[in-house]
Amino acid sequence: MTKLDDLQSYDVLTVEKEGRVMLVTLNRPERMNALTPQLHARLADALHDAAADPGVGAVVLTGAGRAFCAGGDLRQSGPSHGERPRAATMEERADDLLHHAQTTQRLHTMPKPTIAMLNGAAAGAGLALALACDLRIAAQDAVLTTAYARVALSGDLGISWFLTRLVGGGRARELMLLSDKIDARRAESIGLVTRVVPGEALRDETMAIATRLAMGPTVAQRYIKQNLNDALAGALGDVLEAEATRMARCGRTPEVKEAALAFREKRLARFHDDTQASGGQ
Repeated sequence: MTKLDDLQSYDVLTVEKEGRVMLVTLNRPERMNALTPQLHARLADALHDAAADPGVGAVVLTGAGRAFCAGGDLRQSGPSHGERPRAATMEERADDLLHHAQTTQRLHTMPKPTIAMLNGAAAGAGLALALACDLRIAAQDAVLTTAYARVALSGDLGISWFLTRLVGGGRARELMLLSDKIDARRAESIGLVTRVVPGEALRDETMAIATRLAMGPTVAQRYIKQNLNDALAGALGDVLEAEATRMARCGRTPEVKEAALAFREKRLARFHDDTQASGGQ
């Protein structure tokens, strides 16, 4: 795995690229990768660049050490330069939280598959980041919790929206109000995670899935995500119309021509250059 030449790695966040897969790692293991304003800003920048980079076909988000992300760092809710900030007004705090929420929105809506690699605990805002991804691959010993009620908070970063759509309103209420810790197997059984694998196999299996997605048909994947997102709130007639338009657009791409040729030749379709996929080596 090689570092991206055009993206910096910071002490609180590392960005690596393997072929067409970008691996973004929250890197505060001593604090279980709890989010600070600095870390959140670095993450937002990395996801913005990933969304715009044609050389990136899929994004994997994970955490360093024993946790995915423990949520917001309650010890550091303001600037980290040592100055004591003035107390923010309620409106300023709400605006700040809304700005941070653009990160989960980008994970959910970017025109590329996103995968949360849950190597350990995911709590609060950390769980929201995972839920915003298209897929969640969890190690057997991963633990998930909404956590907000335990610290007298109501939830942010879209966690109520994601939970309700993934597990239903009743289960979302249970998870938010009780804030119980649930293990990976139960999370899988209620639809909170996509797949559970042994911890020692987590990285290899997640990267294999990410590589498969990254080598897939870019335009079709973009429109599949848009269709699914529209289906969450759109009326059937609107979704049917949008599906038809996007299907017609896919039919004019070189990718669909390659897929048809591969079908006739009884081989796997090659949507991306093999040299590029291997990292240019």
